[in-house]
Order: sequence, then structure tokens, then C-alpha cells
Amino acid sequence: MKIAFQMDPIGPININGDSTFRLAEEAQARGHELFHYTPDKLAYDEGRVTARGWPLSVQRVEGDHFRLGEETTVDLADFDVVWLRQDPPFDMFYTTTTHILDRLSPGTLVVNDPFWVRNYPEKLLILDFPQLMPPTAIARDLATIRAFRERHGDVILKPLYGNGGAGVFHLPESDRNLSSLHELFTGFSREPLIVQKYLPEIKHGDKRVILVDGEPVGAINRVPATGETRSNMHVGGRPEKVELTARDLEICATIGPLLREKGQVFVGIDVIGNYLTEINVTSPTGIQELERFDGVNIAAKIWEVIEAKRA
Repeated sequence: MKIAFQMDPIGPININGDSTFRLAEEAQARGHELFHYTPDKLAYDEGRVTARGWPLSVQRVEGDHFRLGEETTVDLADFDVVWLRQDPPFDMFYTTTTHILDRLSPGTLVVNDPFWVRNYPEKLLILDFPQLMPPTAIARDLATIRAFRERHGDVILKPLYGNGGAGVFHLPESDRNLSSLHELFTGFSREPLIVQKYLPEIKHGDKRVILVDGEPVGAINRVPATGETRSNMHVGGRPEKVELTARDLEICATIGPLLREKGQVFVGIDVIGNYLTEINVTSPTGIQELERFDGVNIAAKIWEVIEAKRA
């Protein structure tokens, strides 16, 4: 198959942690032809969806992990699969790329389905499953956020469309910075904030469960660094081997059918204690850590699903 990866620049990535690199590596091993372009090179041009980028080959060599062919402009309708893999923030630029990629359907398979990536942002899709999530409010209005905190005491405040743990604050009842943080966030963004009841179980880790076509294939536990609330590996969280619990499987059984129906092939959900906190569909991570811990080829499972869909 001809495979295009819409992703951030491939040069700076960590080849031992980046899930897109692992997907490309597995695709190449399966004999597929790779192409790489950055999202700013995607275009709608007189009825065609085009991208300016490079034929790509990869190798697991630190500092020498990719080769690019001659830069060229391609018609993405000529490709079998396009991967939507750039990182958030989930802003209007990101949203626009999903609208353009929508126009490739049904001839080209876009993974994950861009229509539902656009309509199911990570921190909003969980609202469809109130029985699984911790107490949550989404608001820009300070009075609403303050009233939520008065009801629940310790809270987590974060940007609605952020990623990688950026801008996440733990505000205990004694903390007096809520108004200042609200001023800070609303001063540079028109987006709402999300506030959730603080879950003390975060001290023991934030579990990332990987689902492939709606089915759980394993999990890693991300433990916050000393003195940190955030467990994201981008900010020093430590991955650990962990087993799926009965509650994890219950959560997956509840959300899995919807993810499968809406073309969300590769999804990473976040579970703290018994609560589902996010459903990551834009550019989830965790494949390589899970493969190392469990000795299972997760990337192959993902490609098997995609190859079956194309067949």
C-alpha cells in the first residue's frame, strides 16, 4: 500500500518513544511505501487534496533514523492510507486539516477518521460517558469554576484543548491562585477551561490503556515524578508495566463499540483509579513502551486492522 504520514517534522523525534515512528517502521517492514509531509503542506487545490513532502524510509539508528527522497507534490487520493498524526494543540489549524482530509473519503482511508477526530476532542468525548468520569465542569466563567471548587475541594484545572500535561494545575482548597490562573488563561485564549475533582490515586500513576479498533491491547502506568502532579511522559512521568483491571476492561467495553463505529483505530485512554479522564484520538502515544513491557507487537495489530479495512 501507499501510506502518507501527516505529522510534525520527523527529524527531532525520539525513535524509542514516538508512536508514529513505530507505525512507520512496521509499515515499512510489511512492504508498504511511505510518504511524509507536515500539516502546513496539506492543501485543497481545485478539487484535489494535495500535500508537498517526501518519500520516506526509516531505520532504528539514533541520529540517523530517516531518509527523505526528492521533495514532490502528491495527490493524496492516490494513496491507500493517510495517517493523521500531528500533535495538538487542537486549534483551528488542526480542525481545518480534518475538514480537508474529509474530502478523501471513501477512496483513501484516513486514520483516525478525521470527521470524528474533529467532533471527539479528547477532553470532550468523555462527556458521553458520565458514569465513567470524575466530577467535571467545562466553563470559561470564573463563578462556575469557583462554585465547582467549593463543592469538591481539591481540583485539577487545565486548558480544554491542551496536550502533554502543559498548563495542568493542581489547586488544593488552600491554594488562592484560582482567580490569577483564570486571568492568565483567558488573557491569551478564548477557549473554555476544564476543571475536575482531584483524584489522589494519581500518586500511584495515570494508566494509559491502548485500544485498537475498540479493543484493549494493553496498558502502561505513568507515575508522576517526585513533586509533580502530572504523569505525562513529556514532563518526566515514568512508565511502568501494569495489568488491565476488571474496571479497565469495563471502561473499554463501554466505549469500545463507539470508537470502532466511528473509525478510531488507534486510541489511548487515560484512567486514574476507577475513573476515565481522557479519550485521546488525535495523536495518542504509548505503543513503544507497551511493546517493551509486554513483548507484543502493537504496531502490527494496528496495521492488521488497517490492511483488513483496505482489503
